[in-house]
Amino acid sequence: MRALSNCLTALAVIGGIAIGSSEVATSRTSAESAAKRRSAVAFDYLVLFNPDSVVDVVDRVVPGKGREFTNLWRTRQFEYCWLRSMTHRYVDFSVITEDALMYTANAMHVLMTPSQKRELLDAYLNLTPWPDTSAALRQLRESRVRVITLANFSPSMLRSNAEHAGLRSLFDDLVSTDANQSYKPDPRAYQLGVDRLQLPKDEIVFAAFGGWDAAGAKSFGYPTVWVNRSHQVSEELDAQPDLTVSDLNGLVDFVLGVSAAGRSTRKTTPADARGRRFGFVRAER
Repeated sequence: MRALSNCLTALAVIGGIAIGSSEVATSRTSAESAAKRRSAVAFDYLVLFNPDSVVDVVDRVVPGKGREFTNLWRTRQFEYCWLRSMTHRYVDFSVITEDALMYTANAMHVLMTPSQKRELLDAYLNLTPWPDTSAALRQLRESRVRVITLANFSPSMLRSNAEHAGLRSLFDDLVSTDANQSYKPDPRAYQLGVDRLQLPKDEIVFAAFGGWDAAGAKSFGYPTVWVNRSHQVSEELDAQPDLTVSDLNGLVDFVLGVSAAGRSTRKTTPADARGRRFGFVRAER
């Protein structure tokens, strides 16, 4: 029952992420954690790629209902992950995405042609990177920080998005939880980062898009940064991230061990300016 309760709590959060919220989570960090430079970052993919980039594609197929359709589709994606994980009926995320799409179409009484179905599924292979993604990945690589993904997306979904965006060379590895047929927040999923990097947990920062994922990673033992792009309220899951930020500038500073004084005197970069232009202002800590 406790596992089910946690899953339902997390599902409610995902629904909120899809819809958006006006409340801003408070940034949190410990001085000790922030001052230490880490060796690697494991990214959830949606920290780097905007899931809402599918909305325009959906709206072409379902005019005027793109947001509603996308919200339900995304909610079912995550719900099916957790239900299949709990019942030990694993399929990879590309299959879950298709199953969730069919459920959504049926629930909303939408008749799709085969080509329309293919167009919608392909939208998850060509997500748009967030405006600060490329600059942040390059800065981490130039700082000799190892960069991997640790995502529920299938291997083919990870590869397609990275290659389409021209970012593949900026990753040391694209790690999918498909490697051991698990889904986050299962501890087995987070263990894949340790296994792939061959580093202790304390040397790997996990970058989460969802509050539920931040709680899962922190419970596993990773130093955790919640990149709360949607300004969600904090989770009540007995595990808080080390830091909550609204963009990748704060994450990079945390990984590199930049102090508060260093941040206050840090020179504005083109990436910072682009971030403010798109509304991603660095959170003060």
